[in-house]
Parts: sequence; C-alpha cells; structure tokens
Amino acid sequence: MKRAITIFILFLGTYFLKAQIVITNDNTFKTADQMLLANELFESGEPWAEDLGYNLDDLDPMIPGSPDQFSYNTGIESYEYSRYLLNTLNGRSGLGLHMMWSPLIMANAAMQPASFDGQFTGGTANGFKEDDMLMMMIGNFGANANFTPFAHPFPQFADFLEGDINLPQTVQAGFGHDFASTRWDRSLMTKTLNLGAMGQSASKQYLWAQDMLSAFHDSADNGIDADGTNSPDLPNSPMFDPNNNIFYGGNNTDGFIGQILTAESINKTKFILTQLAYDGTNLGMIDPATYDPANGIKYFPTKIAVTEASVLTGLPPKWDTFTVTDPMSKIFDQWSYLLATTSYMDMMDPNNTSDAAHLAYKEVFDGFPFPASMQETGTPGPYDLMKGASKVIFLNMMAMHYNASENTFIDGAMLNGAGMPMMDMMVKSLNAGYVIVALKNFIPQFTGTPLATMATNAATAQADYIIAHLKDPNGGFYNMYTIGTGADTSMPKTLMANAAIVRGLYAAYDITGNATYLTEANAGYAYLIANFYDTTHQVFLTELGNATATYTPKNLGVLAGVLREANLVGGQASAKTIYQDIFETIFNKTILREAEATGETGGDSDGDGIPYIQGGTKPFVFAAEATYDTTAGVSDTNLNQITIYPNPAKNTIHISSETGTLKSISIFNLLGKNIMHSNPVNDINISHLEKGIYFLSITIGNKKITKKFIKQ
Repeated sequence: MKRAITIFILFLGTYFLKAQIVITNDNTFKTADQMLLANELFESGEPWAEDLGYNLDDLDPMIPGSPDQFSYNTGIESYEYSRYLLNTLNGRSGLGLHMMWSPLIMANAAMQPASFDGQFTGGTANGFKEDDMLMMMIGNFGANANFTPFAHPFPQFADFLEGDINLPQTVQAGFGHDFASTRWDRSLMTKTLNLGAMGQSASKQYLWAQDMLSAFHDSADNGIDADGTNSPDLPNSPMFDPNNNIFYGGNNTDGFIGQILTAESINKTKFILTQLAYDGTNLGMIDPATYDPANGIKYFPTKIAVTEASVLTGLPPKWDTFTVTDPMSKIFDQWSYLLATTSYMDMMDPNNTSDAAHLAYKEVFDGFPFPASMQETGTPGPYDLMKGASKVIFLNMMAMHYNASENTFIDGAMLNGAGMPMMDMMVKSLNAGYVIVALKNFIPQFTGTPLATMATNAATAQADYIIAHLKDPNGGFYNMYTIGTGADTSMPKTLMANAAIVRGLYAAYDITGNATYLTEANAGYAYLIANFYDTTHQVFLTELGNATATYTPKNLGVLAGVLREANLVGGQASAKTIYQDIFETIFNKTILREAEATGETGGDSDGDGIPYIQGGTKPFVFAAEATYDTTAGVSDTNLNQITIYPNPAKNTIHISSETGTLKSISIFNLLGKNIMHSNPVNDINISHLEKGIYFLSITIGNKKITKKFIKQ
C-alpha cells in the first residue's frame, strides 16, 4: 500500500525531497512515557495483526515486509520494540529498587532458619537470607520453565522516575543472556518513585506476562495449549511435576520471563500498599479490606525520593528512606496504575476459565508458582492484592479527582490541613481521554458491584464533558479546560490532546454502546487526519500551525493507540495504511538500537538505519525527543497557497487559489485510482463519494499540486 501511494503522489507531480527525523535528545529515559509507548506498541503489534486476520506464523523477522508491510510493522516491529523497552527497564537497566529487597522476598527470608543463609548462594553465610531467597525463587522459576536463568540481571520491583541511558561500557557479545554490559549508570538516575511510572511499567509487565504464560511447552520447546486436563503440576497438587514433560509458558524463555514479570508486579503492588500510602503527613500502609476515604484519605503522591544504602560488597543496595518531594495526587498516576491492577485481576481471576489462556493462568495461580486466591484458600493471594489495590485507587480517584458538580475528572489534588481534598480546576485532554480507557478496564472486573456502577457513570459523564467543553465548535479538541475560566484557546491544539480524546471516546462507546460517542470519535479521527497528517511527508504534525513536528515517546504512544482503535472500533480503514506508513517514517527512525528480534544481526544488516545494539553504548529504547521539519525539501512553493474547505466535508468542497487560474482538477483514492475528473471550478460536489481519505490533484499553469481531504 505504501509503495502504491508513494508512486501515486509522484505521478501527480508533487516533486519533493523528504526531510529527515532529527534526534534532539538521546540521553533521557522517562519511565512513564517510554512504558506508555511500550504498552500501545504491544497492543498495536501482534494483537492488532491477529484482529485483522493475519497468521502470525507467516512472519519472520529476517524477511522485512513479508507477507506484507503492515503485518511486519505490527507483528514484528511494534511488538518487538515493545519487548525491547520492557527488557531494558526490568532486567538490564537497574533503574529501580532491586528485587532482593522486595516485600515478599524479605518477608519469606525472615521466616527462614539461620541455616538458610548461604544455602542457595554458594554455601557461605554472609549475614543475609534475602539473597538466598531470591536465588531460590529464580531457580524455581527456571526449573518451572526448563530454562537457564540470565546472567547478571538487575530485576527490579519498583521503578525510578527517569535516568540517563548512556551506558558506561560497550555492549558485548552475548548481551541476550548476560546483562552485565547493558547496565546503566545508577549514579545518573533520578531515584524518585512515581506511581505513574510504576503503573505504566506494571501494565507492560502484565501485557507480556499474560502473553508468555498463556500456554505450556515441552522439553523440546514445542507449545502446548491448556485444555483443562493437562498441567505442569503434580496430580492433585499445585506443585510442579518435573517428570511429566509439561512446563509453564509458551516456550522456555517466555515461561521464565513471564514468572519474573509477575513476581515483580506483585511485589510492586504490595510495596505500594504497605509503604507508600500518604495521609498528608506520613507515609505508611493502607488496608484495602477496610479502606474508605470518607474515614480519612490515604493516597499515593506523585514524587517520593528514595535513598539507598550499601549493605555488603557484591549485594545490591537496599532502600533506606522515603521522602515525599511532591505531595500532589496526579490523575495520570492513578489511571496508569489502575490499568495495571485491573488487567492482572483478569489474568489471575480464579473463576475465569473462558479460554485456553485462562486455563493456563489458572495453573500459574493455583498455589504454585504463585499463591491461589482467598476464595480458594482463605488466605489473600495475588488476585486479592490486585483487587484491593484497584479498589483503593478507584476510590481515591473519585474522592480526590472527580469534581461531582462538573462531572469530570481533574488533573491534580492534595490534602489540606484537615485531611480534606483540595482539587485544582484543570481538565487536561490526555487524562480526560485515558481515564475512560482505564475505567473501561475496571468495570468488568467489578461487575455487579456498586463500584462498577459508579465507574460506568463516571466514564459516561467524562465523555459527555469532553464533548460539551473540550470540543472546539470549529473542529478538534482543546488541550485543556479550566473550570471557571473555560477552554485554553491560547495554545495551539496538539496531536497528543486530540488523539487521547478520540481514544477515550472510542472507549466510552465500548463501555456504553452509545452511538453518539462512536460518531464523535470518528469525527475526531477525521479532524486528526485532516489537520495533523502530512501526506507529502507521511508524518504527523504535533502542533497546529507548527511545521516542525516534535516527537516524544508519550505522543507517539498515544498516536499508536488512536490509530489502532480508530481501525478496530471506529472501522476506519485508512488508520491501518497510515500506521504502516508512519511506522516507516517516524517510529523506525526514533528507536535508537535494535537486535535480532527485528531482523538485525549486526551493524545495520537490515538496512533500516537503526544500529545494532552490540558494540555501542545505547540501549534499545526510543529517543526522548526527535523533530521533523515538514518544510524541508519541498520545492513547490504553491503547496501552501491552495486552500480546501471545509475539510472534512460531507457534500461540497471549495478550492481557493492565490496563485493563478485553475486548469484541471482530479480526485484520487488511497490506491491511486482516478475516480473523478472535473472542469476547473472552485466548488466540487463530493456527496456521491464514500467516506474516507482522498487526494485532490490540481493543475495551475504548468504546476500540479496535491492536497488531501476527508469525506465524512
């Protein structure tokens, strides 16, 4: 499709040399932003390709563009870039608190006798049992999956806010199984805990864990679907059976990593509930079983600084003190973590045996390798932990962020001296859209409870508020609305704000079935394409009126998400083609390094301009910032002197020219087919055209100019 469109544009006579992406920050890694991108890339990877009927068995990373470019961009590149980000953060970078000092490792180590010290770490006691407990856990996970664990990992259970990605050493051969040469410089990290960063990371851990643990495998690494009768367990026992030739995970690597990721998220959630609940004065614990914000709010502030202390040479440093450095509660943080906990609830639900994947999960959460639920044992397990955290976060969102008089979620809040919430007045479009996405995840996990009803009502009210207050009467959506003041019209509309709102409206339609939300979402999508998508360069502008686009992991993540949902929920066929094209022009130019999973074997063997990770000093993450100048390389100055309006249009488009008399006009569809030729008139009837994207070829003098328009 991309080749056809490119040939088509050249045929029409729009002569140009494309500009290039310019990386303007390849040093900074902001955890929340990179993980939001990773999550949307995952969903826009294999899942999107499968939803459209592609057979993933046809994909081979070493054969780019096969069986077609879209399936390769999604099933290989989107999916594996997502895995790169996950592996970098969770095992390689060291950007967080080490798993050795996680709540459950420390609690289990404390219950062991003195003789346990040294039992799993070479036989020599060192005064600590936590390292033995960690090694025992990792050894069990390896045996469960028939996998030899990686060398020199840094498994972390609580992620830091950000860090410098420049490696203090060169990445060595064997980096895939020995992580030593991919470790970051921990002295250059912002050692601050942020719920949004930890939530986006936990969502990433969930997405890969549910994928990796959704089947079994045998000793030859052949996949085995769960059917309710086969199991890695001993007969009539949840314990692993080493002799029945069935192992956890779809293959040995996935089985091991899936268990590690799950353990990290369980410990992270336990840690947040037991250490980071804030009453406005002190950090402490919160009991989800009894928590009611009406009896005193405890919430999770947006920034908590950590100090670490060395304990022994050769052992990772241990967290020492926590200090609240920003007491605000941010709605971004709350919905980010809520997405993760409700997702894990679905995976761990003991009553869900609806498909082969959940039959496989049931074997994972039946007592070994992870504890079963309270309904099965009488003792709370990981499912109950995730359910409790979901309840606490949702109740705090409603108590601290939901303005009941305006029926909208606001951006920030904190407690006054009396312990009562003080809300700000800002409704930011990014959060207004994504909070609906998070509530869509929350509602089915609490079906039949008052919480589900409350969440449904809040999601509906938020969607209505978006349409009533954030929508510009002339099209598109504002970046922010301030209660009591109005929409922020002082700043140009942004790609991220408009994409997030459309993403949220599609989610509102999924929740309610209300066709109004689908109509508004599709209209918002049409506006997005008409006003932000540059067909000449096949890139998106990031701000109206600014010819230089500035890309970040956050706005690229939101863009990937809205194109996928527009295609799958909104039925917008153009979103598939556009995603394919911008993946080549934007996403593929902003990832810093790659490896075998995306067809690279060394240097730049696949010829896509992305260097191989080995031999360099950068990890495989995305640039923190990159720019694209859409005026660079365009030689035809007439392009910006032709105006088409309205755009999108339903019945008629008007052409205004400042450069001369129109000679001829033709309309082409996305495939390059000439579907209409008109005499040179300023008004063209398009009522007979199907809804979609079209190209208008206009001849003025000896010039041919191409313009894009949307038929609604």
